[in-house]
Amino acid sequence: MKKRIVVQKYGGSSVKDADRIKAVAERICSYKNKNTDVAVVVSAMADTTDDLIELAAKITKDPTDREMDLLLACGEQISASLLAMAVREHGCESVALTGFQAGFLTNKEHGKARVEGIDGKRIKKAFKEGKVVIVAGFQGVTAEGEITTLGRGGSDLSAVALAKAVKADVCEIYTDVTGIFTTDPRKVPEARKLSAITFDEMLEMASLGAQVMQARSIEVAKRYNIPLHVRSSYAKEEGTMIVKSVKHLEEVAVTGVTSNKNEAKITICAVPDQPGVSAQIFNAIAKAGVSVDVIVQNVSHTKKTDVSFTVPKSDIVKALKATEEVAKKLGATDVLHSKDIARVSIVGSGMRSHQGIAAKMFEVLAGAKINIDMIATSEISISCIITLDKVDTAVQTLHKAFSLEKGK
Repeated sequence: MKKRIVVQKYGGSSVKDADRIKAVAERICSYKNKNTDVAVVVSAMADTTDDLIELAAKITKDPTDREMDLLLACGEQISASLLAMAVREHGCESVALTGFQAGFLTNKEHGKARVEGIDGKRIKKAFKEGKVVIVAGFQGVTAEGEITTLGRGGSDLSAVALAKAVKADVCEIYTDVTGIFTTDPRKVPEARKLSAITFDEMLEMASLGAQVMQARSIEVAKRYNIPLHVRSSYAKEEGTMIVKSVKHLEEVAVTGVTSNKNEAKITICAVPDQPGVSAQIFNAIAKAGVSVDVIVQNVSHTKKTDVSFTVPKSDIVKALKATEEVAKKLGATDVLHSKDIARVSIVGSGMRSHQGIAAKMFEVLAGAKINIDMIATSEISISCIITLDKVDTAVQTLHKAFSLEKGK
């Protein structure tokens, strides 16, 4: 009988202390004892990464990206070592591997490296020896042997990439929540857990602020059609399956509501309205290593234009520097910025076949006296930039207006 292969990923809260690590080890061994090969990816124990970043800040204000990667990779290695010990205590043979030992090859972009491939030979060898493999997530190595990290939430990407490499039957993502909800249940207690959601919807929700999974990991899962099961490490109940398609999806217009408070807006005032101006502006932003999101351009009768765009709040300093430099070259009158904004979005594959969804969203926000600053749309989402102090109210109001607390 062919063995089933399962890849599991445990987040920081799932391995936050010795008791939680022991509980995770017990769960892992319960799988191993059912004719299943198990590979596990772990995050750093809760708060470890933030503590390491804080410690580095006490040493220097300008650490190199290389040394930060070397430092931050330690957190996951601690988790992997301790969990391997706990699994062995439960009677299952195990081996802990760093990202380098597990064969995660990345490019050279420290801090947000991309996985270029995995040499799964060592993991497959461990399977043949009857061992549970515990891999330190969030990290890899360049062809030159330099340690890299994959960015925030990178352990999700490690798990999905590993599932592809070993041809896993399923990739289970364990967190401190029981699955994917229609919105953040901490903001809306009536939020409903979804039994299933499509890759497209989950990718959209993750990129628009839902913090359950890293967007890049969803992209990889979608590309290789790797089923994901998001569930709680604190309970045995079924979670949410993320799959290619969900039955009866056409009957549902909106699947969820998300928000993102890590948004900042920059406006370049009175830019000459002529070909090539936008290219100059956004080339300068790109060279600064900043991703731009929503863009709005308004042309007046004076042949001058205001260009507004949003960037991650964490990138506002370097974005402003690049913007002010290019604005000066273009002869713009001023550069304004605001960190007092947020994004609220509705997501649903059913939007493709339902009319009036945008109009309803705008009416609902107007009824709650929430002004819309900017609007962005995709095939399955609508996003509005609003003031930061209104975003929680917007989420609650939209969730109720689209009856997301009710069964489908």
